[in-house]
Amino acid sequence: MKLNYRKVGEGYPLIIVHGLYGSSDNWLNVAKELGNNFEVFILDQRNHGASPHSDSHTYEDQKEDLLEFMDDHKIEKASLLGHSMGGKTIMFFAADYPERVNNLIVADIAPKNYTKISDYAPQTIDHENIVSAMLNFNLSAYKSRTEIDQKLTENISSERVRQFLLKNLKRNDNKEFVWKLNIKTISEYLPQIMDGMDKEKFQKGKGITGFPVLFIKGENSNYITDEDHQLIRTIFPYAEITTVPKAGHWVHAEQPRLLVKTVEYFVLD
Repeated sequence: MKLNYRKVGEGYPLIIVHGLYGSSDNWLNVAKELGNNFEVFILDQRNHGASPHSDSHTYEDQKEDLLEFMDDHKIEKASLLGHSMGGKTIMFFAADYPERVNNLIVADIAPKNYTKISDYAPQTIDHENIVSAMLNFNLSAYKSRTEIDQKLTENISSERVRQFLLKNLKRNDNKEFVWKLNIKTISEYLPQIMDGMDKEKFQKGKGITGFPVLFIKGENSNYITDEDHQLIRTIFPYAEITTVPKAGHWVHAEQPRLLVKTVEYFVLD
């Protein structure tokens, strides 16, 4: 799996891994700022952006994609910044390849399974709704993004979510709209995408150590709750947890400057 990527800046390598429905494009402005101090690589994960499509989409796949990328680019160790699904990707990577990690920075996601907790049922249902709406959308019947947006309102009420999803549109050789995302595979693997790490592996002093770890929570997001702190520190015993004010789940879009400063302070201090 040869992942598509963008590169900006010079310095010690920092790899950014986006979340579900995202791409390297979503992180370009943050990467440019971080590029003042780092050589920043922004990846498109499999089945997203301009990276190849696959009929599989597990965290085992994604962590091995990241390993292959680092090997191909002769990156022995890097600071890893992952958001949401990308945050889980780098957590799974750090569990198996701790010697390749300089710093681990996880943005607004915990290492838990989000489908098995009743408090998160609305989020899970929303993802199922989003994926179903995209999967069953006859894009070829529409001539403009505005028409597609209007049609999506029937299933997705949030304008912010719709605008985020519309960034995944492109035209094929016949000038018809298609999704950049491999929405079929994503739909099939949504339960695995929602899955978490097996905390039983990390009981009795077997947590992941050897590098600094930071979890960043958006103040207005409920993806990381106070109850998650124990699980986080079971798996990552020395993890720091901080909150970015006036930000929801998309911390990088809502508070980009604060996110950049948080990452720089954590890695460079």
